[in-house]
Amino acid sequence: MTQTTQNPGQTTEQNKDTVRQFIDGLFTKGELGAVDTYLAEDFINHDPPFGVTADREGMRTAGAMMRTAFPDWHSELHQFIAEADIVVERFTASGTQQGEVMGVAPTGRTVSLPGINIFRLRDGRIVERWGRLDELGLLRQLGIVPA
Repeated sequence: MTQTTQNPGQTTEQNKDTVRQFIDGLFTKGELGAVDTYLAEDFINHDPPFGVTADREGMRTAGAMMRTAFPDWHSELHQFIAEADIVVERFTASGTQQGEVMGVAPTGRTVSLPGINIFRLRDGRIVERWGRLDELGLLRQLGIVPA
């Protein structure tokens, strides 16, 4: 079981800033180096999206996949909560499909993906992620799964 304690010298606001910069860097700006900057070497993704691996490279793959298929991918933040070393975000990400994704040729459709992420930080870096994304809704919007 993971113990929640405040990082020495890290405030909840600093932890929120780290998560915000990571999401903005990797998914909104497509900076794959954000993985190296913000994720700890021993990072574990407990709920990896889209079949990627549960490590840093999986997050890099997910970021590259979304930015290649949806160059305008961005998140609208609905709630952002932090306590001690835990940061929670509830968001809706969206973008217009301009590249292939999961075998689907570009459609030009704008899709949205609501979700919730929980991050745990240690020494200013993200060490764990738990999340729920509406992947089924995304697959329906792309026409992979019937509505």
